[in-house]
Amino acid sequence: MNVCFLAEGRRQRRDVVFLLDGSDATRNGFPAMKEFVQKMVEKLEVAENRDRVSVVQYSRDQEAHFYLNTYTTKEEILDGVRGLRHKGGRPLYTGAALQYVRDNVFTASSGSRRLEGVPQILVLLSGGRSFDSVEAAASSLKELGILTFGIGSRGSDSRELQRISYDPNYALSVSDFSELPNVQEQLLASVQSVSIPITPTTPTVTADYVTPRKDVVFLLDGSDGTRNSFPAMRDFVQRVVEQFTIEANRDRVSVVQYSREAEVHFYLNSYTTKEDVLDRVRGLKHKGGRPLYTGAALQYVRDNVFTASTGSRRLEGVPQILILLSGGRSFDSVDAAASSLKELGVLTFGIGSRGSDSRELQRVSYDPNYAISVSDFSELPNVQEQLLASVQAVATPITPTSPTLTGMCIAELYDSQLRGSDDAIPIKDVVFLLDGSDGTRNTFPAVREFVQRVVEQFNIEANRDRVSVVQYSRDAEVNFYLNTYATKGEILNTVRGLRHRGGRPLNTGAALQYVRDSVFTASAGSRKQEGVPQILILLSGGRSSDNIDTHASALKESGILIFGIGTRNSSREVQRIAADPTYAQSINEFSDLPSVQQQFISSLNDVLVQVKPMTPTVAGKTDSHTSLEYSTLSPPCKASHRP
Repeated sequence: MNVCFLAEGRRQRRDVVFLLDGSDATRNGFPAMKEFVQKMVEKLEVAENRDRVSVVQYSRDQEAHFYLNTYTTKEEILDGVRGLRHKGGRPLYTGAALQYVRDNVFTASSGSRRLEGVPQILVLLSGGRSFDSVEAAASSLKELGILTFGIGSRGSDSRELQRISYDPNYALSVSDFSELPNVQEQLLASVQSVSIPITPTTPTVTADYVTPRKDVVFLLDGSDGTRNSFPAMRDFVQRVVEQFTIEANRDRVSVVQYSREAEVHFYLNSYTTKEDVLDRVRGLKHKGGRPLYTGAALQYVRDNVFTASTGSRRLEGVPQILILLSGGRSFDSVDAAASSLKELGVLTFGIGSRGSDSRELQRVSYDPNYAISVSDFSELPNVQEQLLASVQAVATPITPTSPTLTGMCIAELYDSQLRGSDDAIPIKDVVFLLDGSDGTRNTFPAVREFVQRVVEQFNIEANRDRVSVVQYSRDAEVNFYLNTYATKGEILNTVRGLRHRGGRPLNTGAALQYVRDSVFTASAGSRKQEGVPQILILLSGGRSSDNIDTHASALKESGILIFGIGTRNSSREVQRIAADPTYAQSINEFSDLPSVQQQFISSLNDVLVQVKPMTPTVAGKTDSHTSLEYSTLSPPCKASHRP
């Protein structure tokens, strides 16, 4: 649909995000920035179906003060802006901030109406030069159709602002932020002149370069088990990199080290010369830590390194190469993350020592022949030429595979795996979302015990039920993913050890968005694309401080079946969140959970018996998620329905 901003008589709509430099360098200029945002908002027509506003502040990292769907009135937004406090911090990572707003703010679950044709506007106020590259993230925003306007002070880089802005003419400069009122009218005129929503460009894969190009990520096992052999791994990376042609439009390299969690040493777009890359590699220090979570590390590089905003050129057809060096067997499952990388078209090569699992390496690698073994990492020079030959032989970009789903019912699809007396109940992926705010401190042991008792009723094996637990208050924290554990014993042990998170306020809306974007994903173990029912069980003890409706709707549209248990303070809200009001139960307080346990499990099983997957519909590929609809009202399939 076309939305005209020129004709005042028509319904004007736009989604406007302000991205404010909150680094140490802008401490004195921040009040002027805040006043500028206020004046801009006062000129907008804020209402549910008109203009929407979000504010994000950043320095080294980013903080969303409120999303596009947090407030629906101008006064609420102005109050939020007046209350802004300077964030502080250094250095200034503008590239990462641009990536953040693209991935977390300009999304349907955060209130963006991009897919409805509503113009998406980003207003950046930056007081300094970025310490990271801005180009990939800026290009990614342009591809999405985001109209970026950049305003900088004397401390910023005018050329950088022009590269960030959707058009160089959209970049404005002031000598000091106190002069922002001088450019307010100019900015407003530019924003108001946007008459036609921008259609995101579709990247085309062309053979522009006769000389091969590649994006190569090294994923290094930095756990305690590789302490002695880490220098050999580091030397190996150096020697391989020396064979590459590293320039802005040729080869790119990134290095990530991991043990319990992953750490990026530098991204694909951090350096554009071989010497810079080699200097950084020479300075690598062993990370340490245990246990070794290779599955989580594979997921991490997929979601955070093989992205346009961090320098990946996958959408331009450039081959994506992952070289994994692993010295031990993973403590978590690698299968879902490895499959997700393959679907993305990432060519994974695995090199393992005697301590690693050769079969695991073969499963991780794009092809079993891409897995290489050495008895010790000191022998890496012996396989260097073999690896380089394989990497150099990759001349044709891989086209990501599209997962296909059948219209079979779940009970038919998995009838060979169903358990004895419960053969009508399909396998399932279950995520528990637990209120860990200050208000539940005394009753958290009851919440933990409830999760234990419910999990005990599940049939947890590699190809059966999967479980994840997420705790939240102000923000969300994953205790473990759907693919972290493959046995009931491991899950129960971890649940017994859960500690109350604490914190305030309670942001249930943001937590719902988090599980949708970060937990119900193939890389985190979700089998949604295979037709496996996706269940979210929410336990909430208080009223949310942020908007829940849009995030709950986004989950439902994604095919997530939401069940909820609320206390006296949250029961009505939980009913709105649940897939159906009958899927929500109310108790006085969490200590009463044992009284509803059996009823809850029965309700869950009754609904699952009737789950019938429908052909997934891709609604504009919102947030790169496939929208999978479930009908919970249809009767279960019968044998006569089989083809």
